[in-house]
Parts: sequence; C-alpha cells; structure tokens
Amino acid sequence: MKRAFITGITGQDGSYLTEFLLEKGYEVHGLIRRSSSFNTDRIDHIYRDRHETGAKLFLHYGDLSDASNLNRILRNIKPTEIYHLGAQSHVRVSFDMPEYTADVSGTGTTRILDAILESGIHTKFYQASSSEMYGLVQAVPQSETTPFYPRSPYACAKVYAYWITVNYREAYNLHASNGILFNHESPRRGETFVTRKITRALAKILAKKQDLLFLGNLDAKRDWGHAKDYVEAMWLMLQQPTGDDYVVATGETHSVKEFLEEAFSMVGVQYEKFVRLDPQYLRPTEVDLLIGDASKAERQLKWKARVGFKELVRLMVVADLESEGLDPRKFGLEPTPKGVKP
Repeated sequence: MKRAFITGITGQDGSYLTEFLLEKGYEVHGLIRRSSSFNTDRIDHIYRDRHETGAKLFLHYGDLSDASNLNRILRNIKPTEIYHLGAQSHVRVSFDMPEYTADVSGTGTTRILDAILESGIHTKFYQASSSEMYGLVQAVPQSETTPFYPRSPYACAKVYAYWITVNYREAYNLHASNGILFNHESPRRGETFVTRKITRALAKILAKKQDLLFLGNLDAKRDWGHAKDYVEAMWLMLQQPTGDDYVVATGETHSVKEFLEEAFSMVGVQYEKFVRLDPQYLRPTEVDLLIGDASKAERQLKWKARVGFKELVRLMVVADLESEGLDPRKFGLEPTPKGVKP
C-alpha cells in the first residue's frame, strides 16, 4: 500500500488531495497544527466516516517551524510520497508578516527536505510552488522557463522553496518536483481569498445578512482553475520516473471584475450596487497579469484542466447559497447533487 504524507492537509488543496489519494487506495497521513479550536472543517467528513468507509487517514500534530518534529514523523510513518502544501499562503497578509511567511513558506521546505535526508527514507517529494513567483511578468504566457520576478514576501518565500527543491533534487538525487500552480479555487477556498470572498458575500447579501462587499484591485487578472483538477496534477508528477518542474494552469485569464460580474449576474444582481473599493485591500506591489502555459504538463503528464471559468464560478456560487440555506433553483441554478461534498 502506498503511504502519503501531506502538509497543509486541512487546507483547500489538502482536503481534495486526501479524497483523491484515498480513492486510489493510499494510506494518508496529514500534518495539523495544534490549536485551541478545531481547524479541520474541510476534512472532518473524511475523518468522521473513516470507520464506515475504511479510509486510512491519520493526523499528526506538528509545525513547519519544528524540524525535529518533522524528522520524527517521517521516521515513524516512512511515506512513499510527500506532498508539501503547507504555507502561510495569503499574499496580502505576507506584507504584514514577512518574517513568519519566510520561515514557514520558505525555510519550512528546507526542513522537510533535510528530514528526508536525515531519516533515510525513500520517498518522492512534491513542492507546492506558485504562479505568484512570476510577479512582474517577463513573458506572456508564463511557462517553466519564464524568469521569476516576485512582488511580495509570499512570492519571495516561494521562489526560495522552489530553488531549494531543485537544489536538493540535483545534489542528492531526490525524486523532487515543483508544481507551479496558477490560481485554483473551489467552494473550499479560504474565505479571505478574493474569489471566495465574492461568492460568500453574494450569498450573505441575498440572505439579508450583509449589505456591502469591500474589495481592492478589480483589474488584476488571474488564471483560475478548480483545485480538484490541480491535485490530480500533483499526483501525476510523483508517478513520473524522475522529478521535474511543471506549470499547472488553464491558459485563460480573467479579471477580478469579470469574476464579480459572472457571479452576481448568475443570480440576477448588479454587483455595482453592493461593491465598494477599499484601499486596505490593495497590495503595496501588485501582480497585474498571470496566465499559464501548461503545455509541458499536458504533454508529459497527460493532464488538462477540465473545469472552465464559468463552471467554477457557478459551483462556488451554488455552494455558498446552500451554506446560507438558500435554494439555488430559485435563481435558475442546479443544486449540488445529494451526497456530494462541494
């Protein structure tokens, strides 16, 4: 039986990856931070039903800032695959917490790579790299050969994590891969990220629980896909004979304003009545345009994004309407199928 270890298992990507791997018969181990409150909402349905479903899911307390803890966990579970998704992943917050972001999102990767070497385990390693590394883009679209130009502490930390992964691959012959993932969303996206902030606010506005939505730069353009598609690309990278680096993207770009228009128009509402611009949500340095060239992943991994922009927005709107107790059918939208976790 293959055994996977996932950092960031409680996040959007971690939860979808967990479901994906369990369906393939993996034993899955996840790293979770100790907290005074529960922070496992996205995987609770898996953990709760594991005795009925037979899902082999195990959670371990730890932190990416604690090297000895990471070393001990890897020695004990001896994973055949490691998916390193954990990070301080909010770009705007990284300007307020640059040192913490560098330590967790950057140096945390080194701690795991060192733990692999020190524990002597034989494993394959996946590093969650980011399209934010391209920053002030040097080419359109962006591919594996496009130079990085990071524009935030988060992006700088991710550039370090990218290159330390390449360095360990070449220096120690590790099976280590970087997935340069462009923006990927879902109904499980964190509520402070702009796409989920939009769909959640829309549902609350319709439920009469919120009056206005405050946003920053509406002109920023992003390449948005569905996280469920992207976790499959992660897995495919670790099934290759050797480690490598891949861009994972849809090849389309849309602005925040387009996302707004699409979401609000689905329920027959004009966003202009409810949206206000707030300077506090502007970044000190902005990334204006991201669009990925995933031809290498399509060619070598046989991977391609399946969920398009409009369908992604629809899925998120429907899920948030349902979370507020609203029937999507009243707005001409198909509800989430029964028994399906959005």
